[in-house]
Amino acid sequence: MTRAITLHDVSKSYTRGARVVDRMSLAITPGEFLVLLGPSGCGKSTVLRMIAGLEEIDEGSLFLDGEYANELPPSERDMAMVFQNFALYPSMTSRDNIGFPLRIEAPGDDPSPKVDATARMLGIEDLLDRFPAQLSGGERQRVAMGRAIARRPSAFLMDEPLSNLDAKLRNHVRAEISQLTRKLGVTTVYVTHDQSEAMSLGDRVAVLRGGVLQQVGTPRAVYSLPENVFVAAFIGTPRINLLRGLVRAPLDGAMTISLGKQFLRLPEPLSLDHQLLRVQQGREVIVGLRSEAVRIAKPSAARPGEMPLTGLVEHLEFQGHEVLVHFNTGSRPAVVPELEAPRPAPARPGVRRRRREGGTVLERLRERAGALRAGAERTGAERPGAVATLDDPGRPDPTVVSSAPASAEPRLPGDLIVRTTPDIRLRHGMQVPLLVDLAHLFVFDQHGRRICPSPERLPDLEE
Repeated sequence: MTRAITLHDVSKSYTRGARVVDRMSLAITPGEFLVLLGPSGCGKSTVLRMIAGLEEIDEGSLFLDGEYANELPPSERDMAMVFQNFALYPSMTSRDNIGFPLRIEAPGDDPSPKVDATARMLGIEDLLDRFPAQLSGGERQRVAMGRAIARRPSAFLMDEPLSNLDAKLRNHVRAEISQLTRKLGVTTVYVTHDQSEAMSLGDRVAVLRGGVLQQVGTPRAVYSLPENVFVAAFIGTPRINLLRGLVRAPLDGAMTISLGKQFLRLPEPLSLDHQLLRVQQGREVIVGLRSEAVRIAKPSAARPGEMPLTGLVEHLEFQGHEVLVHFNTGSRPAVVPELEAPRPAPARPGVRRRRREGGTVLERLRERAGALRAGAERTGAERPGAVATLDDPGRPDPTVVSSAPASAEPRLPGDLIVRTTPDIRLRHGMQVPLLVDLAHLFVFDQHGRRICPSPERLPDLEE
């Protein structure tokens, strides 16, 4: 038996009132493998614990198979949880650890047949008489999974189960988890901050930031059509190239996006998505280009929809099967503030913090400076290095713009990373012709929302 899990406007707050999870709604179908993805501290594990009944839900509703379950105790939810730290009893053998929940559920029954069947499924028959201290990390994780599987629960809840394993073993156990859950057909909610795990395991991926659900979709849909800058930058290796651009749409000439020293000319006739960019005339936008959207080739080799740039080689990363080339194109990188941070910047424009009693003069001056800076943001004053944040404008947290210059943000060499084959010979300082495929061009507004491709357009995922 497997089950459907539905969250409706679920929120969770702790001591100071800040919402760890903010009005999250999510429907998980029976037998689905859903991955909760986001940076550390974004509320993923809290969501998982609320589903399991280990955390109370402050606001909103949880439904299990359509039945209200907010007050249902964990023991009656028929779920099994796999923790990050294995959580094995050190004084019990692997056999006893796997059989422990079975003995609790049915004290008079012999758990041995189910334990043996689970051990065969996981290939750990030879580990049943060993204690946790005698097992490697991967073996302990298999025992922990066996303890969850032996109960034949209606749902698996996995809280970063692979984060304590080395890279090689992590890839192996990841494949085992995928094969096992599909074989059992049990609803699985999997928490991770590793986007490669999310993309390879999940039927769908739910991306969180600051307790707010950013986007839910298949791995391919989330990668190919991100809702905002945060999703675009968080998913994908290497990270998407984000450049500051300025839309120029004269009535008597071609539409272009200026990238600083160079520009991208949009091919005519304009596609529907590019036509919609006319409303951004004279506005600064964020241009997103995946590394595979740019190739090294001369302008004479351009295909339909490709436009030329030139780049200066600054750094080469040899990956064996490919090379990542870092180019300097004279563009201005769009530095998204606190991209990896769990929560948006806490300061809110236009909201003056209450002065703490006993505050020093320096603290009051800093507070006053913050209020003045917030006022400048409200007026849209131009500042060097100002870039957009990613907060959903429908949420209480408004947009906060970083005043730090882009050069202060640590970044890799160059402003454009291009993926190419290892047979292309390049050297540092070489001037190289590039072709940009504008069919794979992302454009985001200053609030981080995607405006191109049009939000109404959906990719054909059957191609």
